[in-house]
Amino acid sequence: MQHSFLENGHWAELTFPQQMANIGSETSRIYKALESGKDARAESAFVRFQELIDLTIQFGRQNECAAARASMWRELCRFRELYCQAYLSRDMKELAVANRYLDLFAAMR
Repeated sequence: MQHSFLENGHWAELTFPQQMANIGSETSRIYKALESGKDARAESAFVRFQELIDLTIQFGRQNECAAARASMWRELCRFRELYCQAYLSRDMKELAVANRYLDLFAAMR
């Protein structure tokens, strides 16, 4: 795991917009690497994306009520699924849509 230092609770200390903005940094790296034909770089960023979204699913917003947490968990799992599909099929249009969505969180920080 490339983000092992985040497992010790640091990730859960970040706000949800901060977590999503960090995930967005990796998706931006993926998109730019694919545009440039740098598949190895895209793959490394994809692994980091998966780690960060999995940490968010596992640890994010632990102090929320159970109903809100369950709703967030479902949405994050669905986003992860759709993003992975777009990445594996190299659907640049869908990857760009995901980047625009995550850019909104960067603006909140």
